[in-house]
Amino acid sequence: MKKIFSFRRKRTVNPLPTSTLRRRDSGVQESDPNSGYLIRAKDLEKIHKAASTGDVAKVQHQLLLRKSGVNDRDKMNRTPLHLACANGYPDVVALLVERHCDLNLLDNDNLTPLMKAVRCQHEECATTLLEHGADLNLVDTDNNTALHYAAFGQNTAIAAKLLKHNMDIEGKNKEGYTPLVVAIRENNLAMVDFFLKNGANVNATDNTKRYSNYCLK
Repeated sequence: MKKIFSFRRKRTVNPLPTSTLRRRDSGVQESDPNSGYLIRAKDLEKIHKAASTGDVAKVQHQLLLRKSGVNDRDKMNRTPLHLACANGYPDVVALLVERHCDLNLLDNDNLTPLMKAVRCQHEECATTLLEHGADLNLVDTDNNTALHYAAFGQNTAIAAKLLKHNMDIEGKNKEGYTPLVVAIRENNLAMVDFFLKNGANVNATDNTKRYSNYCLK
């Protein structure tokens, strides 16, 4: 079946609300544009610093000495798990999960470690969280789910794993966008095709009742 996508992006409307799409107050570290967080070492406790750099031995050392806890927060309410997921360190994630860290704590932007792993396209980190029961019903400050964040990337395997764990493919954010609409607005045809093949509603509308505005032939 030939697909023709005629969706036209609106310059004045973002696929996710502005507070989500901007680089956030935490920013993105210039040396690592995929990290999802600006890492200022001076603002981090030792366990957060170790988690953010993937230093499994130092994380373990801090926990063994009981100088830090698995759920300790930094100034932005990020846990070591948030930082390990954002920077793609599955070994640190595995250690923290083994030590029974809370998988569902929220940072200052209401982001879970799973959302960070998905947004930054770190599949192994996301998989570990899903396999250990991360809550898929949590949303950020703009009502985006992890699947909305998956709609930005090219890794359909991550999205497939979210759906396998029964994430709602029709969940809407504050603007009324489903993950399919986000993918269309991003011109992310790989994800559009994936969502369609998995039964996403082609007639989904946003809060202003606008349709996805594409046709299938």
